[in-house]
Amino acid sequence: MFDLEYQLKNLPDKPGVYLMKNNLGEIIYVGKAKILKNRVRQYFQKSQKHSEKVKAMVKNIEEFEYIITDSEIEALILECNLIKKYRPKYNILLKDDKHYPFIKVTLAEDFPRVISTRKVTKDGSKYFGPYVDGSSVKDIIELIKKTFPIRTCKKNIVEGAKAIRPCLNYQIGLCKAPCAQYIKKVSIEKL
Repeated sequence: MFDLEYQLKNLPDKPGVYLMKNNLGEIIYVGKAKILKNRVRQYFQKSQKHSEKVKAMVKNIEEFEYIITDSEIEALILECNLIKKYRPKYNILLKDDKHYPFIKVTLAEDFPRVISTRKVTKDGSKYFGPYVDGSSVKDIIELIKKTFPIRTCKKNIVEGAKAIRPCLNYQIGLCKAPCAQYIKKVSIEKL
């Protein structure tokens, strides 16, 4: 028998993913947390001002499981994978927008960008997703931008075109300034 109060008291102070289950043992919601103890407990606190959809979900929670991760980013990736795998009812119902976000790498451009989009087209780009949470996509793109100095501007930059003054992102080390012709086109294979 699952003891909800005992489980809530013994949640860890660590990042991770939680899986909410109904009385049939079906996963009805998957979420991530910076601190599992704080996030999971919020669902069961009467003082929280939950939406009607969240209240309905909480009424259907019979038990939960959690998976501890080493970091919040790892939790984010695991959450996305579990949502894709289980397609939980409330992850879908709690989403207002009908189009899930994707991460798009614009490989058809001379100097590719990594951006968020809600439309997948046959334009030579590489798409990753879909993701259930738009903020997750933003977090992943920010991590990519901090790790790899790729351009983020929307300028149409073609190798050999007239150089322009580099943007602020170049000044702070987040871009290699292809707009100023500071780098040459890189083959897709090297990306």
